[in-house]
Amino acid sequence: MSTTTWTISDLAQEFAITPRTLRFYEDHGIVSPQRQGKQRIYHPRDRTRLKLALRGKRLGLTLSEILSLINLYESPGDTIPQLERYLEVLQQHKTMLEHQLHDLNQTLSDIEQQFVHCSTLLSGKRAKLG
Repeated sequence: MSTTTWTISDLAQEFAITPRTLRFYEDHGIVSPQRQGKQRIYHPRDRTRLKLALRGKRLGLTLSEILSLINLYESPGDTIPQLERYLEVLQQHKTMLEHQLHDLNQTLSDIEQQFVHCSTLLSGKRAKLG
């Protein structure tokens, strides 16, 4: 029975990332390709771990959080601890993003007030000249 494998170029193209990104994930233990001479050979486990890592990155997780969550899925036993940990990490990031959103909305409001104030001043000065 043959197992599907991929080269670094195959995975880089499939996930629209650079080979350097794959080597970075290898350096941090997220993927661990087999070596055939200088060529890296990735197995289904590597592809799955890469997919999970990229999903974690899109969610804004740190590299250590990503690795921790990925490693949880490979531990034996029930999925309850994995799901609880994942929910905890998601809640932390949701809270952080909500705070950032609040700060951004406040900043946008401040900018809008300044914009209106400056526009009013400018209109008054132009009216005096006109």
